[in-house]
Amino acid sequence: MTTIAIHLVVTDTDTDAAWYIQVLGAHEVRRLALPDGRALIVELRLGDTTLAVAEEMPEAGIRTPKSLGGTPAALHLTVPDVDVAFQRAVEAGATAFEPVHDAIWGDRTGQFLDPSGHRWALDTHLRDVPDDEIARELARVIAGSAAS
Repeated sequence: MTTIAIHLVVTDTDTDAAWYIQVLGAHEVRRLALPDGRALIVELRLGDTTLAVAEEMPEAGIRTPKSLGGTPAALHLTVPDVDVAFQRAVEAGATAFEPVHDAIWGDRTGQFLDPSGHRWALDTHLRDVPDDEIARELARVIAGSAAS
């Protein structure tokens, strides 16, 4: 395991594990199956991160973000080409949450919701931006929002 491993509650363990493999480039490390053959948990590797997925169990209070109506958290994944990766996710059933754009902190970024409702931010680094420049730009954006 990595220092922090991610365990996502998903709608269907097999389907969602396959989605993360196809769309995000994860690969399967381990699978624990129930006696009837259904996957209880699938452990994936995404870069140097452990990503385990298991089906929701509403009776135990274990639910997907989709079942709960959303999530306050986002998982960030650095990719070589955010535009290509974002398009692949949307074509595979993700819902666009924030369109791909050049962010003030120097990344090209976009966010989507995966089929179980987890929010992913894909990032490709474009340039280093000094903190004071980021702060100035944020202040400008916030001031512009307040004027609207």
